Amino acid sequence: MADSQRSDRSSRPVVKTGKLVRSQKIIQLSPSDTRPPDIPENSEAPRREHATPTRSHTPGHLSTKSQDRRKKASDLALRQRSQSLNQSHPESPKSARSPGVHSGRGTPRPENPLSPPVTNPNAPPPISQSMVASRPLNIRSTSAIASKPKPEGVPSPTPARVVTPAQRPTRGAYIPFPPLPDPKTAPDVQPAPASGMYWSRAPVSGASHTSLRAHTTTLIGSNIYIFGGCDARSCFNELYVLDADAFYFSNPFVCGEIPVPLRAMTCTAVGKKLVVFGGGDGPAYYNDVYVLDTVNFRWSKPKIGGDRQPSKRRAHTACLYRNGIYVFGGGDGVRALNDVWRLDVADTNKMSWKLISAPSSSSSEDKTKPKARGYHTANMVGSKLIIFGGSDGGECFRDVWVFDVETLAFSSVHIPLSYPRLSHTATIVGSYVFVIGGHDGVEYSNEVLLLNLVTMVWDKRKIYGQPPKPRGYHGAVLHDSRLIVVGGFDGGEVFGDVQVLELAVHAYYSQISHFSIDV
Repeated sequence: MADSQRSDRSSRPVVKTGKLVRSQKIIQLSPSDTRPPDIPENSEAPRREHATPTRSHTPGHLSTKSQDRRKKASDLALRQRSQSLNQSHPESPKSARSPGVHSGRGTPRPENPLSPPVTNPNAPPPISQSMVASRPLNIRSTSAIASKPKPEGVPSPTPARVVTPAQRPTRGAYIPFPPLPDPKTAPDVQPAPASGMYWSRAPVSGASHTSLRAHTTTLIGSNIYIFGGCDARSCFNELYVLDADAFYFSNPFVCGEIPVPLRAMTCTAVGKKLVVFGGGDGPAYYNDVYVLDTVNFRWSKPKIGGDRQPSKRRAHTACLYRNGIYVFGGGDGVRALNDVWRLDVADTNKMSWKLISAPSSSSSEDKTKPKARGYHTANMVGSKLIIFGGSDGGECFRDVWVFDVETLAFSSVHIPLSYPRLSHTATIVGSYVFVIGGHDGVEYSNEVLLLNLVTMVWDKRKIYGQPPKPRGYHGAVLHDSRLIVVGGFDGGEVFGDVQVLELAVHAYYSQISHFSIDV
């Protein structure tokens, strides 16, 4: 039998019954042991009689390679310790040992492992596991301070996984959490009343990240997934994750079919997956669909079914409603668009496109649907898609439209006083749409506009604190009664900051908890 079984049972007592009951190995008895009366002193015990196996040695696991591997280091230590004890034992002369391999209990093991063991009456008693229990084997140190020094000449262990620089995106230095501002040098701002909203810059830490514009910001749980976008020189396809509670940036390693560098695409959360559509880079426009699983950070590019597919575009919008992503507008580099498509995402492995509303002819003025546009915003409230602003490359729009995805009909909203905007953000908060920043056709803005969805009237509120610089092409998400703004562009500078708008309940929340949009 293998040594692994011998060393494990060296501490088992001899069963003193009418017969010597054997386990899965032959136990060597010392002269001092009392033999059962029906077994002669020089005879061997029957081999086919076994003791009841313990839980750790159930049938089917005897002498397996997996056990041999686990006990190899332990058996080696036992044999070495047994040899050192036997050499110093006065009752174990060298002449009593055969040239076989030492078994670790004073009795040599023959070269043939199938031969019976040689009984040596002068052998010392077997070494039990309890004799070495006080010296645990193979204990790993988890402390970098008190780690055991590595002997000279012993190579360092090979890491389990080596990632080459080509496989992993470039990362900068770690950004520590910034210190608290000195009250003497901190900005002098008004304190906010209990019902007032308040601007502040988030103190971020973690992985360094680039400044971005025309990227996507998508919330899943308490994590904001920031993908793509560009700075003043080039576009990216990197993924950053911002913990919206701790404001901690990470740059996880992703694998699979990674998208090309993109800007002005859309990213929609479907469960724990992100669905990216369209976008472009310079003169290139795309209509590809990518899916990122945020559990294992693997990208995929599934095949999309359907009779037709939307044209290549960017600067469009995408909103989820009942297992469908509704895409509106954008531009293809030649003209602006105002068509509506539905991407069925009930199964992200078997998605399909369907045209919901055909595009209008560029030569006709269709009063039943909005003008073709890009860099607008769209928000889903129930089955209604709220579309605001945007541009066709010449005009900056200020109109508001509602598209009912159940009836497939557009409705124009008449608002006497409105504000032109493009490249802004719009977020649903209660019964309001919060619009932050953007361009008004003349300059970039840092205003916060509130569209009351019950009265369909624009509103402005006083906001305390230090407002961010005017910007457009940024991202914004709502988390924990805060609007979190990431990045942006003011025509000259690309931003990498994170701004926070604290929302006081009395400042933004409608007294109407349940409402419907009637236009």
